[in-house]
Amino acid sequence: MYEVLDDTAAQVILAIESGDSIRRVAQHLHTPYETVRQAVNRLEDAGYVTYDDGLSVVDEHVRDAARELVAASAGVSPPSIEETYVIPQFGDWPFAFTRIDAVYVWTQGGYQVGREPDDYPLFLAVREHDVDAWETFFEWFDLPTAFERQPRDELDGPLQIVLEPRALLDIEHVEGYPVIPRAETIEYMRENYAQFQSGLAMLDRMYEDLDLGVTYRETERAQP
Repeated sequence: MYEVLDDTAAQVILAIESGDSIRRVAQHLHTPYETVRQAVNRLEDAGYVTYDDGLSVVDEHVRDAARELVAASAGVSPPSIEETYVIPQFGDWPFAFTRIDAVYVWTQGGYQVGREPDDYPLFLAVREHDVDAWETFFEWFDLPTAFERQPRDELDGPLQIVLEPRALLDIEHVEGYPVIPRAETIEYMRENYAQFQSGLAMLDRMYEDLDLGVTYRETERAQP
């Protein structure tokens, strides 16, 4: 099994939701289509996944082995910011990017504020009854969790996961990222107008159905 399950193949297994196309898995992983297609071919030849009107993993034991491999890899080499955006998709519970990350997703990576590479929280909305499971999940990847952003000097590394428990989740998808609805994101930005004025103007320019009544000024840009 482990001869077939390299890091890419393991991530593909964890990203698959029953019925997914190869293209959708590639979007989830933010990985080139051809890379995912080759991994799927190897996994299908080995009997670990099937493709019949969509992909499916044949056995939960395969998924468990893939998760162990990815977590072990993260233990040897801590995940980058880019990899940390993908890791939540390996969990078994729904989530949506929220707060700063909702702004980041809805502006398609165009607006980034309040974070630096050496102090980088990710903000995830999760269901209240899944909180314990998510905390255990992120422990596998040595990613600290909290309910509010923690000071950098209290952390061992630059990354942290800020969980926002909710009774219900309303999830939309933008370029493969699950995210809270755009209207809720705009409400959050208006509540923090000084920080997000330029982001609101960017959204106004990006989406023709919006009329937010804000002016554009140059924004701070960074890629996660």
